[in-house]
Amino acid sequence: MQHLCDGSVLRNLLLTISYDGKCFHGWQIQQNAYTVQEAFQTALQKIIGDGFDIKGCSRTDSGVHANRYCVSVKTAHPIPAERLKAALNRWLPLSVAVLDCKEVDADFHARYSCKSKEYVYKIWNSEVRNPFLDGYALHYRYPLDADLLNQAAQAYVGKHDFTSFCTPDSREPGDLSRTVKHFSVTRDGDMVLMRVEADGFLYNMVRIMVGTLLRIAQGKIPPDGIPAILEKRDRQFAGPTAQPCGLYLNQVNY
Repeated sequence: MQHLCDGSVLRNLLLTISYDGKCFHGWQIQQNAYTVQEAFQTALQKIIGDGFDIKGCSRTDSGVHANRYCVSVKTAHPIPAERLKAALNRWLPLSVAVLDCKEVDADFHARYSCKSKEYVYKIWNSEVRNPFLDGYALHYRYPLDADLLNQAAQAYVGKHDFTSFCTPDSREPGDLSRTVKHFSVTRDGDMVLMRVEADGFLYNMVRIMVGTLLRIAQGKIPPDGIPAILEKRDRQFAGPTAQPCGLYLNQVNY
C-alpha cells in the first residue's frame, strides 16, 4: 500500500478474469472498436468512479479468448476485494467474468511482473463442422497426425529469435528472442490441442506457429523444417497466421 498526500491509501489489486473474445476487438482500448478493456473500465467506473489506473497482462487480438487474463488496478477506493469482484460480475457483460480479486504489492504490474504465459489453440479436426464450436475452435477438415506435429513442434522449444514467427509491428522493437518452455500437440477425439508456454510472445506468434504446423501437416513444409525457418529470420518462410477463433490465453504465471 502507498499513502497519498490527502491521507488516503493507494491500493494495488490483481484481478483474474475470463472472457469470450468472439464479440471483442481484443483487450486494448481502441478508438472505433469495442474491446474487453473498454467493457471492464466501464463496469469499474460504475463502482468506484474514475480514480483508477489499469494495466492488462497482454494484448490479445480480435476474436481471441481468455480462460485466465490478469489485470492490475491501482485505486484509493476502499472497497474490499471480494465486494469489488461481486460488483464487477454484476455490471460486466455476460461474456466477461471476474474469477478472483486480491490485493498485491505496490510494485506489482500485470504485464511486467509476468514470468510466463500459456496459450492453447483448439482445432476441431473432423470432416463435419461442429456448430457449437463456431468462433471457439478452428475447423480443419483434413487429417492431422498429432504425434507427427508434436515431434515437429519440439523445435520451437528453447530460446530462439522468432522474427520468422511474428507479424512485423512497430510495437515490437529490439530483441525478438523469446524462450519457449513447452509446446505440445495432443488429440482428444476430434479435438486437437496445441499448448505453448513461453516467457513472452510476439505479435501473432502463436497463430503463426500453429499455421506453420498446419503447413507441415499438408506436406508443404517438411516435418524437420522449423529450425531452418527460425534461422531465416524472415516472416515469408513460415506458415500463414491461423485464425484467431481457436486461440485462448490459458494461464498467466507470476
